[in-house]
Amino acid sequence: MAAKILVSGSSGLLGAALLRELKADGYQVVRLVHGTARGADQIAWDPAQPLTPESVSGFEAVVHLAGESIASRWTAAKKNAIRDSRVLGTSHLATALARAAQRPRVLISGSAIGFYGNRADEFLREDSPSGSSGFLPEVCREWEAASQSASKAGIRIVNLRTGIVLSSRGGALAKMLPPFRMGLGGKIGSGHQWMSWISLGDMTGAILHMLKNESLSGPVNCVSPNPVINADFTRTLGSVLSRPTIFPLPAFIAHMMFGQMADELLLASQRVEPVKLLASGYRFQHPELKAALEGVLEKALSS
Repeated sequence: MAAKILVSGSSGLLGAALLRELKADGYQVVRLVHGTARGADQIAWDPAQPLTPESVSGFEAVVHLAGESIASRWTAAKKNAIRDSRVLGTSHLATALARAAQRPRVLISGSAIGFYGNRADEFLREDSPSGSSGFLPEVCREWEAASQSASKAGIRIVNLRTGIVLSSRGGALAKMLPPFRMGLGGKIGSGHQWMSWISLGDMTGAILHMLKNESLSGPVNCVSPNPVINADFTRTLGSVLSRPTIFPLPAFIAHMMFGQMADELLLASQRVEPVKLLASGYRFQHPELKAALEGVLEKALSS
């Protein structure tokens, strides 16, 4: 019988791609969905409300990816939604799993490299401390802590400290493509800030690896082994698209447009290393940026 796996956030960029890979790998997938469940392969939930242990009992594994998008100006209301969707949702799910009659072997739960904050040229590994200031480090600390009730019940926990996921179908790269394809792209701010990225294929591949590899637990950096500074990312993307990259976005303009979100996402520097993934034997499909961009943009380049 196929292993039964529960997935939240399955309508997002990563979740949708993961669903395809899980099904291709032979898993029986059940989705946690907002609103009304439509069929036996869905369970309705509201991240702001507790879940019954019975509703999440009997799964071999759980992958929890749900969370409010962070890609917009952070008003007070938006920040509350970002925090609550992650912290409350994870806490409610982990608590229900801990109390379930049949607990999963593993809970793979979202997090982000925002945990580290703005760290200039410092090499950041899973044992590096969290950022001392900023909204994202605070949210990520609470987000990861919210999964610990499941850990105390003996469930293996993996916290996905995810970098910039490269895909032409969504996320940061998809937002960058229109201006870059028109030759209007350029570096952001000084261009010296480190960007830790991962292809969508490696992101789903890493999660499948975590499901099977019992040695992986706690925080795991989900990034390529070869981060680049923003200026090099810009030049490489322009090269792959055969477009010039001569229109920089000055830091003060980025801050005027996006406020705190620009400071912590677009201008922050995070030089992150995937120490645990490499040590566990994961082999990256796309370790180098140019080949990764060529791979994920293949359809966009042919359109």
